[in-house]
Amino acid sequence: MATKAEPRKSNGAVRSGDLAAEVVQDLNRLVSLEVALAKQELKELAVTNAIAAACFAAAGIIALLALIVAVPVIVVLLVPWHWEAAAVWAVAYLLIAAVLALYGRSRMMVTLPKKTVNSLKETKEWALQRIRSAAR
Repeated sequence: MATKAEPRKSNGAVRSGDLAAEVVQDLNRLVSLEVALAKQELKELAVTNAIAAACFAAAGIIALLALIVAVPVIVVLLVPWHWEAAAVWAVAYLLIAAVLALYGRSRMMVTLPKKTVNSLKETKEWALQRIRSAAR
């Protein structure tokens, strides 16, 4: 009877080895998919943040233009009848800069990729469950 028990152990070892190899193979495939998902999410995040950064840059340029206009405003203030036009231009530039800065701020996202994090958690739970069932 001892000889009959040994082939079962060997058979069980081969079977659990096959299961373990299958788990490793599935895990490898899932990790590849997770990496692809993370790349896609980071690409989307980079595009969104690039647009937001461009808005910040435009806001800075327009604020600089407002400053360039503000200097002549100070000079024109010495001539009482021409200061209104220069002040209107300076205020218009500042308003445009403020709108662009607020839009850029609302579009800027500095977070972890949520889908990838959730998917990684699910993959971890799945892998642990598969390893536990393969060990039995």
